[in-house]
Amino acid sequence: MERSTCDVKELFASYEEEIRLVEKELLNLFRSSAFLLPAIGNYILRSGGKRIRPLFLLLSAELCGYNKYPRIILASIIEAIHTASLLHDDVVDNAEVRRGKPTAHSIWGNQIVILVGDFLYSNALRLAVQQKNQKIMEALSEATTRMTEGELLQLSKIGDPDVSEEEYYRIISAKTGALISAACRVGAILGNVSEEQERALAEFGMKIGIAFQMADDILDYMAEESELGKRLGKDLEEGKLTLPIIKLLRVCNEEEKIQIKNILNNTDSLSSEDFQLLSRLFDKYGVIKKSLDIASSIVNEAKSTLEVFNNSLAKEQLFCLADYSLYRRY
Repeated sequence: MERSTCDVKELFASYEEEIRLVEKELLNLFRSSAFLLPAIGNYILRSGGKRIRPLFLLLSAELCGYNKYPRIILASIIEAIHTASLLHDDVVDNAEVRRGKPTAHSIWGNQIVILVGDFLYSNALRLAVQQKNQKIMEALSEATTRMTEGELLQLSKIGDPDVSEEEYYRIISAKTGALISAACRVGAILGNVSEEQERALAEFGMKIGIAFQMADDILDYMAEESELGKRLGKDLEEGKLTLPIIKLLRVCNEEEKIQIKNILNNTDSLSSEDFQLLSRLFDKYGVIKKSLDIASSIVNEAKSTLEVFNNSLAKEQLFCLADYSLYRRY
């Protein structure tokens, strides 16, 4: 399936007002008499982010004929859950930079930021309960549960050169796919479409989430910090084996495998020579291109799931956002 002809800049611009309302509702979720919560909320919002997950919900709701205000509230809940997970992940990973700026825990400390993440999770789900829709609560609670499971599974595989592609897919399906899937499914639930269409949107979101994380992991070995807001090779420094390394370990020769494992055993003292070696091996075996091809095929699979919907502007915009998830450049 070909890439969408939709202009992603125009797409984000056309939903600028809705995203502004989502951010207003998101800031409300930080409202508290505990003065640090609003301060941290303001800092996080100023740190930017494309609000891709809320936009998936808004577009899915549009596809299903729903454009009432609760979609804004639920989009903010999706972003709040995502933000809470980032706060916790940065503490777990001891990350110093997020989107090119100091992480919240590097400013306020681990204890405070963990509690802020907890508050945001619970407050988001409290607001979701107020929507009085059991199916929506099921979608959100399942997503948050799976996200935590994915993080724990990833931690259990830190530095493990024997992690399989299947385990990697399980990790990213839970960590990233689950929430984007929930965002799309909630849009379908709001539109009160058929079970078949609801399942289709949930599957679309899952596949896009997988491709999104896969692309992020691949770009970790390609991009500049100014483009993605994180250092080149950050995943490797944290001992996270993602698709490029997993594939490389499966195709390289024994001598190269020993060299790679030595790098994995010394991630606290990585050198430029280590990255140069990996770069040469990636080129030798075509690992980056093969990995991107896999992610691209998953995006095409995702698009095919929406054949149960008639062609429309919203459908084309979802395809556009799907492509952006893979080719993030503008």
